[in-house]
Amino acid sequence: MARRTNQLIVPEARAAMDQFKMEAANEVGVNLSEGYNGELTTRQAGSIGGQMVKKMIQAYQNNLAGTNVQQTPQELQQIKQQNQPGGNQLL
Repeated sequence: MARRTNQLIVPEARAAMDQFKMEAANEVGVNLSEGYNGELTTRQAGSIGGQMVKKMIQAYQNNLAGTNVQQTPQELQQIKQQNQPGGNQLL
């Protein structure tokens, strides 16, 4: 029998993780329903998981940088361009 290894370390976080999963599914355009989603393709499930990991890494990097603001890649690119020499630097 297969051993289930995707147990939450903090069981109290289950509702928040379920909400996070639904948000990630919406962002990548996958229709996810409450409960069992056995009809999802491997590609769809992977895209949801990948989006979740991407957002967790972004949140961790923001935390390391001392910011708790989640910015889109486009916003980050604009900030990077503004702070380059010769760019429209913020004063």
